Amino acid sequence: MQYAEPINNLIKAISRLPGIGEKTATRLALYILNSKKEYVDELSSCLLGVKDKVTLCSVCMTFSDTDPCIICKDDSRDASIICVVSDYKDMMALEGMGGYKGRYHILHGNLAPLKGIGPDELRIHELISRVDSSAVKEVILATGFDSEGEATAAYLSRLLKPYNVKLTRLASGIPVGSYVEYMDGATLGRALEGRREF
Repeated sequence: MQYAEPINNLIKAISRLPGIGEKTATRLALYILNSKKEYVDELSSCLLGVKDKVTLCSVCMTFSDTDPCIICKDDSRDASIICVVSDYKDMMALEGMGGYKGRYHILHGNLAPLKGIGPDELRIHELISRVDSSAVKEVILATGFDSEGEATAAYLSRLLKPYNVKLTRLASGIPVGSYVEYMDGATLGRALEGRREF
């Protein structure tokens, strides 16, 4: 079915969002079309506000409406520990867990040569400058455990070795509440490698 051109344009724009196919984009576009004008004005204002008011923190590279961000400004957080994450969602997941009281550094991706993402496309230079110019004692490599996350962690560990900081990696292995018999070999191998004294 052919929609009016403004509706088609909205469907195309929405379908460019990650994880949104044409059917979902159509459903969302029609929802917006059927919504009250006040809601559409609010949505439009929020979209523009995010682009106009949110930038990267000059310290940790997170999205923020202040510079430095609220975490980097917090004197109660331990500035000597930096947790390096791939993206903003990872940082928010760690923050949601509670308990971590250090600072962060967001790379905005992982190394993925086949996708054209090399070191220059990530916020690695800013991390190195930060470690070099401050009293950082530990860097926690909290990238994912897929091939890209592992490659990124390995690359960063090689770059950071000369700076005489403690390099740690998030533990991986068997999730709480699961059974050993159902684990794949790679997960079991990681669990054995990362075992600790009881």
